[in-house]
Amino acid sequence: MRRRNFITLFGGAVAWPLAARAQQAGKLPTIGFLGASTAPTMSQWIAAFVQRLHELGWIEGRTVAIEYRWGEGRDERYRQIAAEFVRLKVDAILSHGTEASLAAKRATSTIPIVATAVSDPVGSGLVTSGNVTGLSVVSPDTASKRLELLREAVPDLRRLAILLPEDNPVSVEEARQVQEAAATLGLGAFSIPIRSAEDIVPAFEGLKERADALFVSGNPLILSNIVRINILAVGARLPTIYSNPEYVQGGGLLAYGADFAAIYRRAGDFFDKILRGTKPGDIPVEQPTKFDLVINLTTAKVLGLTFPPSLLARADEVIE
Repeated sequence: MRRRNFITLFGGAVAWPLAARAQQAGKLPTIGFLGASTAPTMSQWIAAFVQRLHELGWIEGRTVAIEYRWGEGRDERYRQIAAEFVRLKVDAILSHGTEASLAAKRATSTIPIVATAVSDPVGSGLVTSGNVTGLSVVSPDTASKRLELLREAVPDLRRLAILLPEDNPVSVEEARQVQEAAATLGLGAFSIPIRSAEDIVPAFEGLKERADALFVSGNPLILSNIVRINILAVGARLPTIYSNPEYVQGGGLLAYGADFAAIYRRAGDFFDKILRGTKPGDIPVEQPTKFDLVINLTTAKVLGLTFPPSLLARADEVIE
């Protein structure tokens, strides 16, 4: 998969590079950052993005401005923020996740958008527009791999629960793939649907008696409530596996997925091109090239689990 950037002809005049136009207007070129969850949960990724911009000559507050907004995992917030960025006339938008990115796309067909951490940029309809490019995490495609790793870590695994944000099509597809993979391994699997943060605590009631482990789909709702989910999972004595390595730092057991810091660094390269005048449509959408296996030994000890040496040897990061 590959793709996109920016304004070509508008009112009959050739569009200038964003940086040049912003300087003509007496302001810094401005990036609107549409965060899918909250500032603390995304701080490491933002730091990677800002650092890469700095390396390319874009220094926040001096040569580029960034307006940060946080969607807190709520669709209505994504729409509000996207509309605000249009009113502010930002020069480009960085969005996280499929829902936030779609909200940005619906709000504008002219402002360049770089959609990060989306699972299916083409299938979701994101890159059908010339003002959108992005970086995929292809998380559903790695669902079966995560299940294999979880089974290796939990040899007695027989029944798997899937915490499923059911309003998210990507999460629904991921759950379907997990259930198919579980069937081939002779495991029972069932979904626990949630729609909001208020559904999380009730979802764990009685779960310990029904499941041996918990598969948690990657989603802004999950990201915004990761500490609560990990506390509940440990309390229910349930090993967890995630798609995002950062979730494990918050107390999860295992994670296998794309390196989000690397994705955000790469987003810095995209914006460097866009701010210098490249159209989003001329920047190919990219898939991740680096996937990390992260293991939390502290959580394993609390749960009374011992990882096989072969699994520990393959880990990219071990938290002790």
